Amino acid sequence: MPDVTDLAVARALIATLQDELTKVQRENASLRHQLDVLCQRLFGKKSERVDPRQLQLALEQLANEPGPVTEPIEMDSGETPVRGHARRRPTGRRPLPAHLPRRRVEIDVPDSDKTCACGQARTRIGETVTSKLEYEPASFVVIETARAKYACARCHAGVVEAPAPPQAVERSLAGEGLLAHVIVSKYVDHLPLYRLEGILAREGIDLSRTTLCDWVADVATALAPIGEQLRREVVAADYLQTDDTSVTVLGDQGGSFKGRLWVYLDPLGQQVAFDATATHERDGPAAWLADFRGKLQADAYAGYDGLYQSGQVLEIGCLAHARRRFVEAFATDGAAALTVALIQQLYHVERAAADLTPDARRALRQEHAVPLLAQLKAERDRLASTVLPKSPLGDAVRYLTNQWEALQRFVDDGRLAIDNNRADAASGISSGMPPARLCRAMRMGGWIERISAPTIVADAA
Repeated sequence: MPDVTDLAVARALIATLQDELTKVQRENASLRHQLDVLCQRLFGKKSERVDPRQLQLALEQLANEPGPVTEPIEMDSGETPVRGHARRRPTGRRPLPAHLPRRRVEIDVPDSDKTCACGQARTRIGETVTSKLEYEPASFVVIETARAKYACARCHAGVVEAPAPPQAVERSLAGEGLLAHVIVSKYVDHLPLYRLEGILAREGIDLSRTTLCDWVADVATALAPIGEQLRREVVAADYLQTDDTSVTVLGDQGGSFKGRLWVYLDPLGQQVAFDATATHERDGPAAWLADFRGKLQADAYAGYDGLYQSGQVLEIGCLAHARRRFVEAFATDGAAALTVALIQQLYHVERAAADLTPDARRALRQEHAVPLLAQLKAERDRLASTVLPKSPLGDAVRYLTNQWEALQRFVDDGRLAIDNNRADAASGISSGMPPARLCRAMRMGGWIERISAPTIVADAA
């Protein structure tokens, strides 16, 4: 044990303890921030909107602190303003959809009431019409296909039989309508196959989950050519957005592992395709985008770096991913307020340009977004010289610095979006499928052939 009676030793010990205390305080602050972010994601609102009043207060506090004077930021951020009293939705019964078929039911008065007490016959003067929405359960029909056979009664040279009609799945008990119903129930309505099994059982239809699962796999195989054609059309575009999300995959021999679903969105052609891989490695997107030439908008995932280095794919950054880090840092550090406000102003420009042509949108961005980006860069450089590198705000500044060139490129092309939120939303929708039911048919031995949806395809919303 050091001799604390020695003044120099005591000072050194105090300095060491102070360093340890500072380190512990930083780690504690970092852990508390991670806990706050996790709780917000689990239990809070999904929106990343910042209350303009809270942001304005933080900006005023920053303005009162010593340091370089910054230009005032107009707080018309493009975010939904906080109102004291929200307008109430109109109440009352809405009219029933006009496209639904109508079935008229007439109810007449008894014959005894058609004669007045004075003896005169009453005349019909009108009617009271009320509408009621009714539900008729879906019905099952057994379609018997009879194919005629002909033979020669004289020479018996052979039998001629009418050809069988084409089927989506050969030698399957299910018709195309039933197969479509199973697929829509599972992937659109997120209805587990065991529940669908019970629903069918109530109708007296005995179909096991194993059979339903086999149908799902068979439909995936039948749709594979369509999926491949859509992949070729999507890859032929010169501007794509991409994102990925994790899914839990049931292993063929039991247990589970984390697979990935990748979304590739053509915003201009209004098409989107999905791909599934067993891991988060770069091989998946590298193979899917092997023939792609153009601009790729994505997050900062390092797996795309090989595509960018080839020189055939240009990286377009996602400002929403950058903003998310500053919004999370703003919860514990008011110094992020100016950056959040500047990014909100960029989104305000995007809202103003939403209905413009690509050329007009580019002109508006050059006029308004480029100066805002210059202010954002200046604020980024100022924060980089003051914040702790391992703090939440330091992490946000580092992300903004590393992605800066890619984040600015949207201003030079009016067709490009400021972020890849549409692809991010599409990947979130796809990951909403219950993992155990989504991936039951996935097999590591033949991932593409046996996956429930090897390349899930859909029209973009």
